[in-house]
Amino acid sequence: MRKSFHKYWGVLIILFAFIANPVASQTKIPSDSIQKKMQWFADAKLGIFIHWGIYAVNGISESWSFHNKDISYPNYMEQLKGFTAKNYNPNEWAELIKESGAKYAVITTKHHDGVALWPTAGSKLNVVQSTPAKRDLLDPFFKALKAKDVKIGTYFSLLDWSYPDYPGFLKDSTRYKTNDDPQKWARFQKFLNLQLSEVMQNYHPDLMWFDGDWEHSAEEWDAIGIRKKLLSYNPNLIINGRLTGYGDYETPEQNFPVSRPKFKWWELCMTTNDNWGYQQKDKNWKTAYEVISIFVDAVSNGGNLLLDIGPKEDGTIPAEQIHILSELGKWNKKNGEAIFGCLGGIPQGHFYGPTTLSKDSTVLYLFLHGKTSGQVMLKGLDTKIESIEVLGNVSSLQHKIVGKISWSKVPGLVYIDVPEKVLDPYITVLKLKLKQPIRLYSGAGGL
Repeated sequence: MRKSFHKYWGVLIILFAFIANPVASQTKIPSDSIQKKMQWFADAKLGIFIHWGIYAVNGISESWSFHNKDISYPNYMEQLKGFTAKNYNPNEWAELIKESGAKYAVITTKHHDGVALWPTAGSKLNVVQSTPAKRDLLDPFFKALKAKDVKIGTYFSLLDWSYPDYPGFLKDSTRYKTNDDPQKWARFQKFLNLQLSEVMQNYHPDLMWFDGDWEHSAEEWDAIGIRKKLLSYNPNLIINGRLTGYGDYETPEQNFPVSRPKFKWWELCMTTNDNWGYQQKDKNWKTAYEVISIFVDAVSNGGNLLLDIGPKEDGTIPAEQIHILSELGKWNKKNGEAIFGCLGGIPQGHFYGPTTLSKDSTVLYLFLHGKTSGQVMLKGLDTKIESIEVLGNVSSLQHKIVGKISWSKVPGLVYIDVPEKVLDPYITVLKLKLKQPIRLYSGAGGL
């Protein structure tokens, strides 16, 4: 993941461009050409991100810790000796992910440090040959996910800061020299394509989640060639936007949208504390309410949430993350009707909170944060309401139209009385069944 760029002005410029204009930086593929294959992703809404690697041994930043010289490269690689995966239970992982309500999961097959979680033929720097784990960690997890009908996603770092023929981009680096040797780059590309072929042939992912594209141009990476190669294995493969723009959807990182993004498909990737991988000193856990509210906000704005967990080196998942996913799952079981398979909601200003719509636009869902009770207001609804109910509760709610004038085209205000007894511990969802597809008035209220 992108991290600790403050030390390098060149990378700061790239990061600024990504935040300021993610459309330009992430996708160059016409959306109408991929509509069909993207449908499951659009309906999925929730994925679980898994950052697992040798960095969990010392609980330090994945790859960036040696890149930014917080630790020497040899000391970073000493963690290989402590990566045991001795308590790794892929079935338990898959069960937790399924219970959270997630429809897909993405795991780091290889981060920027070059340590692969599978027995790659391209390098000895993998968990089978170079760690006490001594086994393929991906295969059993992917099989467990498939058994639970959860889609498979593979995070893959394009760059590799450990591979001897990878040209470093920092001129002050003491670990490798920056040069323009075409033979070295050709050897690296051969290695890169070998590993991509292994991942595709061995694990058959539904989604490829690239990272690390910023160090080279699309032409240098041969982004078009990589995309073509991957799709030759699986024409329905979904590729994220970090292939220098030759992906299918956008992947904003940690930054929450205030207004709805203009992307057709997008996914907010976000940590459950402040770090992607396991760091025992990081106790700044998000609460279940905070995660659920961010999730609802992403879906309301037409996107997905890719929520990260970072297992320990032995394969156990921190209790705090288990709690978050469990609570998220309980909420989804009760309120999932308003999330999965729904569309982003109505424009801001009509309701003071997140909303979603059924695909036929005849059901409007309103999300009430925290302990919201009493009257809530809906503006500009120009469609008659057939009924209102609280999801997960037998209660039907009454509504009142205020300020409707017979001769005016401007609809009245809808007030809904929400008693405290029907409130969800986290976010309450109201289901408004409409008599016909929703119509909204968004004018200035004049004659």
